[in-house]
Amino acid sequence: MTLKMFVLVGLCLSIYSGNAQTKINSISDTISKDVSVKGEVVDGKLFSLDKRIKAKTDSLEVKNLKDLPEAAELDAKWLEELYSNSLYDTIYKSVTELDYEPVYYPELSTDTLKARLARLNARTPFNVEYNTSLESVIKGYLKHRRTSLERLMGLSHFYFPMFEQEFDNHDIPLEMKYLAIVESALKPRARSRVGATGIWQFMYGTGKEHDLDVSSYVDDRSDPIKSTKAAAEYLGRMYRIFGDWDLALAAYNSGPGNVNKAIRRSGGYKNYWNIRSNLPRETAGYVPAFLATMYIFEYAEEHGFKPERPPFQLIQTDTIHVKKMISLDHVSEATGIKIEELQFLNPSYKLDIIPKIEGKTYSLRLPRKAIGAFVTNEDRIYEFAEAEFNQREKPLPQVFSSDTKIRYRVRDGDYLGKIARKHGVRVSQLKQWNGLRSNNLKIGQRLTIYPRQHGAVSKSEPPKKVINTEGKQTYIVASGDSLWTIAQKFSGVSVQNIKDWNDISSNKLKIGTTLIVSE
Repeated sequence: MTLKMFVLVGLCLSIYSGNAQTKINSISDTISKDVSVKGEVVDGKLFSLDKRIKAKTDSLEVKNLKDLPEAAELDAKWLEELYSNSLYDTIYKSVTELDYEPVYYPELSTDTLKARLARLNARTPFNVEYNTSLESVIKGYLKHRRTSLERLMGLSHFYFPMFEQEFDNHDIPLEMKYLAIVESALKPRARSRVGATGIWQFMYGTGKEHDLDVSSYVDDRSDPIKSTKAAAEYLGRMYRIFGDWDLALAAYNSGPGNVNKAIRRSGGYKNYWNIRSNLPRETAGYVPAFLATMYIFEYAEEHGFKPERPPFQLIQTDTIHVKKMISLDHVSEATGIKIEELQFLNPSYKLDIIPKIEGKTYSLRLPRKAIGAFVTNEDRIYEFAEAEFNQREKPLPQVFSSDTKIRYRVRDGDYLGKIARKHGVRVSQLKQWNGLRSNNLKIGQRLTIYPRQHGAVSKSEPPKKVINTEGKQTYIVASGDSLWTIAQKFSGVSVQNIKDWNDISSNKLKIGTTLIVSE
């Protein structure tokens, strides 16, 4: 190789080496600049910090699980209402025992039922769509509960007008009146095993939250109008929370907390039929029982029901604000209205006594035919009641001797009014002597009674005293008479006068009996 060629090769190698070094330095500078400002090099590649790949959450991770936003929002609403103890577990036993097995009832075909439910669904905000479970409940009720349903239809003529008025005032669907059938069978003094009371089955705490007075004398949970107002308020709040009347019904039964749990367990569904399998057993049967009742009442004529109507309608009654303490026994004696009818019209008075308490107003509901007589003679009736109360306030040993005390065993067909009349005492006295807070009795139950009709329980009756009526004014007892009404017919004559003059101790009178009504 010549010198010239050697120099030329060396020059080329020098230039190549310099260019390569410059390129490497340039790349190194670029990488260094990018790493310091924009990213980092991983496996020889440049990654930008603002484009870094996000890590995926481990599907088994349980530290940061999220709730359903809709369910969480519902939770917040009902927690604000403080109704976690609302009306849990108050449904009747029959609802919890629904098995939804097919029921043979050829009088109602499936196609006919589907058509009727479709018509019913079109005119109500409830979801009354056909399904086999609902068909089973409807046919089961028609087949096995016909007699009780007829009786309930009769009672509904009295109660439903007051329910509809309150529901209309609170923008509640009027069909909600059928809920009272499921809750209490329209028994104002119904009481569940957990203490829920009244037509709408309010617990003590929930009743207090809705200003329902509960005391030794009074339980407004048994007042049809006051408790219906409270039920309307509660149902309205449940609807505002869930936005669905079926879910409002479910919340009324088991509480909004259980409904929210069912929504979560179903994956967020908010249709009753979609979450039903996740509800408590009694609530799962609650809405089907309600819808079945609605169907039967709406199509009662088509199924040939002939309801037993009550002796009077709500419009045939009126109320009076009492001015002094009085018992339903006193009202019965003064007006001639049977004690059982007065108890039916005034179920909130636990001891059949209407108290007079400062700052509170209590009402007496009467048939209209008795209103005039009561108002006209109001002062005299209160005087009569006060005299009776004063006599009862004496200690028992001063009023009754120990040998008149008896122990009575309740028999089939007995009720307090019947037992009271049999022994010449008042229903309120029976309750007082035996610590009873309701009219409920059990066959075989023992009652302590201090009878006025001593002869009814003694082995040998003393001979009846002959009353000499010669020269004295007399009166023959007619149908509907009572000692009090007879006394009102004669100036200056009291009930006690008639008892003394005729040597009688009972308030019971026989039609056709001749009574002395003057000295």
